[in-house]
Formats: sequence, structure tokens, C-alpha cells
Amino acid sequence: MNTLIYLVVALILGIAVGYLVRRSIGRRQVESAEAKAEEIIRNAKVKQQEAYFKAKEEAIKIIDEAKNEERSRFRELRFAEEKLEKRQSLFEKKLLELEDRQQQVVEKANRLEEVKQKIQKLHEEAVSQLEKIAQMSQEEAKNVLLESVEKKIKDDLLARIKKLEKEGAEEIEKKAKNLITLAVERFAASQVSETTTSSITLPSEEMKGRIIGREGRNIKVLEQLTGTEIIVDDTPETIFISCFNPIRRQLAKRVLEKLIIDGRIQPARIEKFIEEAKIKLAQEIKEAGEEAVYQLGIAGLDPKLIQLLGRLKFRTSYGQNVLQHSVEVANLSAILATELGADVSLSKKAGLLHDIGKAVDSDVEGTHPEIGKDLAQKFGLAEGIIIPIATHHEDHPPTLEAVIVKVADAISGARPGARRDTYEEYLKRLEDLEKIAKEFTGVEKAYAIQAGRELRVFVIPQEIDDLAANKLARQVADRIEEELKYPGEIRVTVIREKRVTEYAR
Repeated sequence: MNTLIYLVVALILGIAVGYLVRRSIGRRQVESAEAKAEEIIRNAKVKQQEAYFKAKEEAIKIIDEAKNEERSRFRELRFAEEKLEKRQSLFEKKLLELEDRQQQVVEKANRLEEVKQKIQKLHEEAVSQLEKIAQMSQEEAKNVLLESVEKKIKDDLLARIKKLEKEGAEEIEKKAKNLITLAVERFAASQVSETTTSSITLPSEEMKGRIIGREGRNIKVLEQLTGTEIIVDDTPETIFISCFNPIRRQLAKRVLEKLIIDGRIQPARIEKFIEEAKIKLAQEIKEAGEEAVYQLGIAGLDPKLIQLLGRLKFRTSYGQNVLQHSVEVANLSAILATELGADVSLSKKAGLLHDIGKAVDSDVEGTHPEIGKDLAQKFGLAEGIIIPIATHHEDHPPTLEAVIVKVADAISGARPGARRDTYEEYLKRLEDLEKIAKEFTGVEKAYAIQAGRELRVFVIPQEIDDLAANKLARQVADRIEEELKYPGEIRVTVIREKRVTEYAR
């Protein structure tokens, strides 16, 4: 019993002691936390004061820097203002000087004009006085002086001209003959001229009526689909095809020949034969262009340009086939370029394409050199090829290759048998040559000889002296170049003959 009481008392004492110990520990912890909180607060206050003072110092520093920058900018602005004021002052000063100088220039110009007028007046008075003394005008005195000088030096001048002409002509002719002979010897071509056939021979007169058809329907279909004019006249067993376009003329010719062989002439068969002929003709044109390019060894041309080149097979010029002529000019150009040290490939291409404008000249306005130039530019050819195409008929082509193509063109067209004119054109050219010469003063007679390749002009010796004869020959040649078109060249010979007859009695 006592033991139980002791245990209870001990338990109560233990609890009381534990409570007191725990309370004491809790108090100490609270006091420790309050001390830490107070320390944190004190530290925070210290840091706050430090931050405040630091921010205040930085603010003061920024304010000082701003004030310094403001003072610096103010000084710069002041300096700029002073500089601007100085420049303005200097500009005003120079402006005043310029106005003064301008005034001086105006005054000098006025004085110069006055002096010029005085000099002009004195000159006129002097000329008038000289005219009174000489009893002739200024122009008359000038003519007298020139005539006097011309009489004194005429013989020497004429002899010098003849000597230079003779020496230069001999040397140039010798070199030209050697070069042309070499080119012609290295390239030989057929000399048979070709002409476009525009007539169809019929097996009988009855065929004319079948071609015309009932109420002319067959011939109307032919003309409409081929773009040509079919001429049926009184010529026995012959009809004619008229068209400026050689391709259309060739198409109509082939269709008519097929219809005549077939014998069944009606609109449906005409249309069928025309379609077939178009296909074959287009293929033949393409093959002709490709054959020309292959024959010359030229590569890189546009297929459409080769097609246009093939059209020249059915184009003639003075009876000469233009495609054959172009191939011949290309070969001659290559030979001449080799001898003269020019660009052989460029000369050959330009020679082949120099008449490409003739392929479409019946459909496009302009001369064939202009059309050829436009085509060459369209297909992106080099400038060195375009220039010979555009200038092969001009007097002075601008490049060596252009000169070569012009010379090769002249050689190909002027060789015997290459071209031919109709009888009427031949006579007209001769008449035009003689007419040009007879229009000059002092010409007595003029004769065109050697098929129009030489013009002999006889002058009146009392009106034309030796020096004037030289001038006349050049003037006649210039007129011919300006007014006439001709292959090759025309030689102009002025003949002045003076006969003196006396009788011994």
C-alpha cells in the first residue's frame, strides 16, 4: 500500500518536474526566437539604411552626370551656333563678292559687245573701201584669187593626182587580183543560172477547162488555199502561177502537177493534194537548210533559223538560187578570212546568213538586210554576225568580217553566168546608165558597153579640161552608186579628145 502511494507520488512529481522542464525549455526557445527576430530586424534596418544611402549616392551621381552632360551639350551647341554664325557671315561676304564680280562681268560683256560692234563696223568700212578701190565685190575678188591659184597649180595638181591614182590603183589592183584569184581557185561552183518556173505545161487544151472547173470553183479553191493567182490565158497548153511568195508559188506548182497527173480535179482532191504537198515541202525545206549547214560544218544554229535558211532554196535573185549563192558566199568568206587573218568561223556564218532576210521579204516590210538584221537579233546571234548581215550592201562596212562578206557576195554574184536579167531589165539598166552621164554639163555622148559593166563618157574639150574630167568621172560613179542597183562594179571612163587641124597652103 505504501509502495503504491510512493509510486503515485513519484509519478505526480515526475509529471510536475517534466512540465516545469518543458516550460523552461519552451521559454528559452521563445526568448531565443525573439532574440533572433530582433537581430534580423536590426540587420534589415541596417541593410535598409545602407541601401538608402547607396541609392541616394547613385542618384546624386546620376544627377551630377546629367548636369555635366547638359553642360557639355550646351557648350557643343554654343560652339555649333558660333560656327554657323561665322559661316553665315562668310557666305554673306562671298555672296556680296559674287554679286560684285557678276556686275563686273556684265560690264565687261557690254564693253566687249561695244568693241565687237566697233570692230565689225570698221571691218565693213575697210571691206567697202577695198571694194571701191578694187572695183569688185568680196566674192568676185575671192573667185579671182582662186582662179589665179588654180591656173598656176592646175598642171602640177593634175600630174600629182594622176601619179597617185596610177600608183595606188596598180598596187591595190594587184593585191585584189591575187586575193580574189586565190579565193576563186580554191572554190569552184556551178555557173548555170537558175530561174523560178512560174508556168505549167498542160497535156492538152481540154485540161484548162478541168482546172478552172464548173463556174470556176476549182481554180478558186486553188487560189484561196495556196495564196497564188492562177493565170489561164490564150497561151496554148500553158497556165501561169503568179505570186510574190516563192514558197506559195512552189506549192501551187506541185499541186497542179499532181492534179494533172491524177486527172481527177475537184475541190476535195485539191485540198488533199495541198495538205500532202505542204508536208513534203516543209520537210524538203528543213532538209535543204540542214544540208547547207552540214555541208559548211556550222553548228549551234537555231532549228527555226535553219528552217528559214531552207526556204531560200525556192528563192532566186537575177536567176541565181539564193541558197546556193549563200553557201557559195560562206565558202568564199571563209577563204578570204583565212588569207586576211579574220575570224573564219564568224565570216562563214555571216556569209551563209547574209541573205536570210530574203526568206521572208515577201511577207515582211523592209529591205532584206534590215529584215535579216531583225531575224539575227531575234535568234540571239553574235554582234559580229549581225553587222555583216545588215551592212553587206553598204559602201563602207564597219568591220573586217563585214567587208569580207560584202566582197564574197560581189564575187558570187558578178562571176560570168551566175545571174541574168530579163531583156527589158537589161535594156533599162543600160538606158539608165547613159541617162545619168548625159545629165552632167559638158557631156557630149555616153555609151554603156560590156553588158552594162562599163560606161564611156565623151566630153566637149572646150568645156571640160583634164582636171574637170577627173572630177566628172568621180561624180558620175557616185551618182550611179546612189541611184542604181547592180551586181559587181561598173567602170566609168571619161574620154576627152582635142583635135587641132591646120592647113599648109
